[in-house]
Amino acid sequence: MEPTFNRMTPAGYKAIEQEIKHLKEIRPRKIKILAAAAALGDRSENTEYSTAKRDLGHLEGRLRFLYKQLQYADVVVPADNDKLDIGKFVTVEFLDDHDQVTYQLVGKQEANLNQNKISFASPIGKALENHKVNDVVTVSAPDGSYQVKIIEIKLN
Repeated sequence: MEPTFNRMTPAGYKAIEQEIKHLKEIRPRKIKILAAAAALGDRSENTEYSTAKRDLGHLEGRLRFLYKQLQYADVVVPADNDKLDIGKFVTVEFLDDHDQVTYQLVGKQEANLNQNKISFASPIGKALENHKVNDVVTVSAPDGSYQVKIIEIKLN
């Protein structure tokens, strides 16, 4: 079976690299805390040891996950054309209330509605991908369908 690659923007790839760097920097401190807690004696009732071991385990698990994300990354550099693709910004108008919002279409792991970054795998992301300015697109969401019109597409 062929591996599945995770599409992401160059910024998303860099963010994962930065998180790995940060975790590698704090790892030695976590190991020292675990060693100090282990030196306290009986580990069966040693809360400090249990907590330190759990914290180090979480850090190691997160590192493994992030390395896999990089290993199976498909970094998409958006083409300079008129079609919406991952990495590009899109301004849409919701046709029910005529509200306009600008989103960036990003990889699944980069999605953050607080930053107006939507995943290409989300209902609106799936509906918008590969469309052009002035296209009216129907979005099939879990709570029902709605329509949006693409007002603008730009690289940055």
